[in-house]
Amino acid sequence: MNWIYEPWPWYVSGPLITLVMFLLLMIGKKFGMSSNLRTMCTICGAGKTADFFKFDWRAQRWNLVVVLGVIIGGFIAENYLSETTDVALNPKVVTDLQTKGFNDAGNGYMPDMLFSNDAFTDPKGIAILIIGGLLVGFGARYAGGCTSGHAISGLSDLQLPSLIAVIGFFIGGLVMIHLIFPLIF
Repeated sequence: MNWIYEPWPWYVSGPLITLVMFLLLMIGKKFGMSSNLRTMCTICGAGKTADFFKFDWRAQRWNLVVVLGVIIGGFIAENYLSETTDVALNPKVVTDLQTKGFNDAGNGYMPDMLFSNDAFTDPKGIAILIIGGLLVGFGARYAGGCTSGHAISGLSDLQLPSLIAVIGFFIGGLVMIHLIFPLIF
């Protein structure tokens, strides 16, 4: 059972992702997580106010099962299949993050400064969450999908727009971490 507690090497996880993508392509399905937001809005009745949400959401039920599986799998992995939630970060990165106020840097994947309940009482934390959520939501919709949809599904389907989107994601990430992040914190 110890093998499941550790991160899987690329030569195991990579072929498994490839197999899933191959099977999805063979049955005519496209993987992506952000498209489920559209499906959920349609289920909740958004089609009554916007034509964008007028589509047969039942054809996307399989993808909602994927979301449910991700949620359940994440819960199981975090609570039952993890010996530690520590993240192996370079000591220089930990020191840099701690000088910016992230005192728990390296202790988990999501820093308490942004993801604890205290973030909802801090105006700066609320602003970061709202602006970040809007930018991610708008960006995923504008790009025609999220990073996982483009990087995994789009690239495996050899789609040029996905390659352009992935390059944009990397450039945006570099700009964020090297230019904007230091200004915010």
